[in-house]
Amino acid sequence: MQTTDLHYLKQQFGIIGNSSSLNRAIEVAMQVAPTALSVLIQGESGTGKESFSKLIHSLSAYKHGKCIAVNCGAIPEGTIDSELFGHEKGAFTGATEVRKGYFEEANKGTIFLDEIGEMPLSTQTKLLRVLEYGEFIKVGSSKVEKTKVRVIAATNVNLLDAVYKGTFREDLYYRLNIVPIHIPPLRERGADIMILALKFATEFADQYYTQPIELTEDAKELFMQYRFPGNIRQLKHLIEQISVLEADRKIDKETLQRYLPSDQQGLPALYRNAKVAPDATQWEFLYKLFQDMQHELQAVRQLIFDFLNTTSYGKEVIKANDTIFSKTTNLLSQKVQIADPTYHYEPIDETPEPDYRYLASPRHNAENSSQEQTRDSLTFNSIASTSLSIGAKEKELIITALQQCKHNRKQAAKELGISERTLYRKIKQYDLD
Repeated sequence: MQTTDLHYLKQQFGIIGNSSSLNRAIEVAMQVAPTALSVLIQGESGTGKESFSKLIHSLSAYKHGKCIAVNCGAIPEGTIDSELFGHEKGAFTGATEVRKGYFEEANKGTIFLDEIGEMPLSTQTKLLRVLEYGEFIKVGSSKVEKTKVRVIAATNVNLLDAVYKGTFREDLYYRLNIVPIHIPPLRERGADIMILALKFATEFADQYYTQPIELTEDAKELFMQYRFPGNIRQLKHLIEQISVLEADRKIDKETLQRYLPSDQQGLPALYRNAKVAPDATQWEFLYKLFQDMQHELQAVRQLIFDFLNTTSYGKEVIKANDTIFSKTTNLLSQKVQIADPTYHYEPIDETPEPDYRYLASPRHNAENSSQEQTRDSLTFNSIASTSLSIGAKEKELIITALQQCKHNRKQAAKELGISERTLYRKIKQYDLD
């Protein structure tokens, strides 16, 4: 590619700078322009993406048609379909006549969709239809319209992240991203910062009939270190502000510091104030999240306990791991609680159920059960005696709780971690009246 062609295009479309990354972006744009491929221009806000869309249009086969720029983020979601594809008379309230959309107006031309990441999902589906088949339907119509248009999209957000979050269609992303063009941010363009600053200073001097401002060496050094999160747009507004407000046309470092946001120097472009605390809504969300996690954890613990408590062997497992199932006592059937304060756990009947693994053996009966060994060498006799001891300890603990609470059953039930109804039933069961 000829250097003279590159220099000519820069002058024609107001692209200032000589950095290698900028030149590479222009070269890619020149190569893809003669084709009919869709182009996705990526770059931060204020880097000049619209200038690249005009460059591509001027070098394409669609250059004799219109080049319409549409800011997708500036159109309300309720009207964007009408803006892009048009509508029929009476399609909605206020539709007093037939209206052409941008895709119909730009037929045989180019349409530049800026901030494509802000487009609603429903509209993305219709856009994909246009890209694939060149077809669209006006709002309020059933007739399929045809259009032949070159689509150039631009975004300042990471569309892959948007695809992951479900806010941007994956098929549309790959359909648009056939030829990506990345425009570098101003902070990565080195000496281009001072070239642009000089250009803007001269322009504003002519506009306001003053002498152009000049930067001292230390001011230039500060300029080069600043990250310019707003890129070229921010630089232009900054030079205009200084040109208007400063009487002294020699701008030193101290003067320049008054115009640069001090809290953003040396920080990335996506800087946010880390000192800002979450608002009430965020705290409420976090609280509910942790509360739900606690409920789910307690529910899982309860399910495991109920499952194990259905067999004698399971009860032995519970006893061996009592710290997992209880915080204050070995009476696990009474202590496992769900975090929900309205829930009251009712323990199941503690009579040991037969272990069906042993019922399959013809030798298994009440007399020889003590001779059969379990997987961990525990006998039925030892398990049965353990189950009986649990009942005795339960009765003993209830008596102790009633004595400590001076026979206040409500308080005793609270100490035991059971409902009053359960306590009343246990008192009757153990004849403690």
